[in-house]
Amino acid sequence: MSVVILGGNECMERNYKSLCADYQHDAKVMIKPTGGLKRKLGRPDMVIFFTGAVSHKAVYGALSELKGQDVIIERCSTSSVSALRKVLEKYA
Repeated sequence: MSVVILGGNECMERNYKSLCADYQHDAKVMIKPTGGLKRKLGRPDMVIFFTGAVSHKAVYGALSELKGQDVIIERCSTSSVSALRKVLEKYA
């Protein structure tokens, strides 16, 4: 399963990727997403938004790019590893 994570902390990027690898998921982490999200997102199976660390504009832009695709969308208010673990366990 391919996972795209939008938002989070820069120092935690490696931890996000390693946790996703523990669940056999390929992860793409975009801490500060900027324009051109359509090319950057691709066709993931799941998108996780850390809403406390990403702007509303980036969330709405990503959601409009994903409209019509069969994608699992999850929102977490915190950008902690434990919050990510809960989401990944939910779909493992």
